[in-house]
Amino acid sequence: MKKTLSVLLLVALAACGGNKRPPVVTGSTGSAGSRTTTVAPPPDTISEGPDIQPVDGSAIGATTFSDESGEGGPLADIHFEYDSAALTDEARGVLERHAAWMKAHTGLRIAVEGHCDDRGTTEYNLALGDQRARAAYDYLVSLGVPKAGLTTVSYGKERPVDPNGNEAAWAKNRRAHFAVSR
Repeated sequence: MKKTLSVLLLVALAACGGNKRPPVVTGSTGSAGSRTTTVAPPPDTISEGPDIQPVDGSAIGATTFSDESGEGGPLADIHFEYDSAALTDEARGVLERHAAWMKAHTGLRIAVEGHCDDRGTTEYNLALGDQRARAAYDYLVSLGVPKAGLTTVSYGKERPVDPNGNEAAWAKNRRAHFAVSR
């Protein structure tokens, strides 16, 4: 009787867990114990622009450069076409500038986050977000960014920048975001 009651209690608790799934995490980081954290000054060839923002000394000590809205930080988001993880020419140009910045700041960790608009199922958008994050990750690695400081994560449609249900909002939400931390 006691065993049956315990099983019923576990089933009831599991049913109350909701349907929210955790993000899909892929990629790898080097072991934290074997890495030293140093921040090299950026080379003179990297300039400010719409996709690279200056970082003052106080921001480098922060846990993360991005804010809760998903905007901000030293590296701008790249955007994708509807139902696609293919990098556009514009995204490749942004990633090339990001790669130069990342190589100059090797002591930092960067999570490449894949995001989608709110159309489609949760499972589909998690997979598509993962493909988008991997596309950006793979391109950065091909440009010489060390794998040790990069990870990927998919948030699917769970963290929209713009919650409105129109084409302008959907275009903003189809993105790869770069969360920078120590």
